[in-house]
Amino acid sequence: MARDDWNPRKLPDLSGKRYLITGSNAGLGYFASLQLASAGGHVIMTGRSPQRLATARAAVQRELPEGVGSVETLLLDTSNLGSVRAAAATARGRKPLHGLLLNAGVVHPPRQRKTTYDGHEVVFATNVLGHYALAGELLIALAAGRGRMVWVGSVSTSIWKYDPTDIELEDDYSPWRAYVQSKVATTSLGLEADDRLRAASVPVASLVAHPGYSTSGRTRGIVGINEPSRLTRFTDNLQVAVTQSKERGAWALVRAMTDPEASGGEFYGPSGVLRGEPRRGTAAAITRDPEIAARLWAHCEQATRAPWPYLKASRTRAKG
Repeated sequence: MARDDWNPRKLPDLSGKRYLITGSNAGLGYFASLQLASAGGHVIMTGRSPQRLATARAAVQRELPEGVGSVETLLLDTSNLGSVRAAAATARGRKPLHGLLLNAGVVHPPRQRKTTYDGHEVVFATNVLGHYALAGELLIALAAGRGRMVWVGSVSTSIWKYDPTDIELEDDYSPWRAYVQSKVATTSLGLEADDRLRAASVPVASLVAHPGYSTSGRTRGIVGINEPSRLTRFTDNLQVAVTQSKERGAWALVRAMTDPEASGGEFYGPSGVLRGEPRRGTAAAITRDPEIAARLWAHCEQATRAPWPYLKASRTRAKG
């Protein structure tokens, strides 16, 4: 079990370690990239826009101490399964991989239900299906590095208990439900993945982390990365008691990825739930329900047509 004296400002030496992060051009993904590279890691920053990725890479490089860490970029759109497979094929050629942060996602869903090129509801496709497929495609590379995958959850799953029976919201779509339900799925799949990996004796750990309530208005300005309006700064700072910066929000994600005492199946978030130092916690009950997890796993496997290597259709986790 991970200790409680973790210092997010002083990470272990990550020299020689390689990490891939989805959604690296801004927000949590950008700051996770910066933190991992600043500790000596090599980070593959991914995103949909080559221009925004180039800007983000340059911004990270400007902040790295001389001779410490390195970054490169890779185009990856998690809403497009073809893009996922192409990016994974490139990343696999650079194995071993020591960490995979499944961070990219739609935070502000469309008002009306939309589908992707592959025919899936866009929020579920971006936040869940693309990451499920990517983790499976990179599993051999992660096993070679005895690495970790970290799925990004949300505190919203403890407040709104949406049971994903209508998984892609064909009958009952709303923007908020689409977001929360996708986070129920990422958390549930992250825990389920660890069970299945253990059962198959695959040397890869799967963990889940959430950033609390992290806002752009509480985050330092970086040209091309974080440029909130004056109104956003004002309104976000009115909530100072319950919010934190995205830089601090990335702490829980990075701890789950790098703490040598962290174990697969664990869940991390801010000590104060919405803000604070990263600590081990307990995921919402709905995300720990094995029946829901099995249903989600089967749906993702069928929707992506991408069964994970090594794994059998077995589970070990009890409900509760």
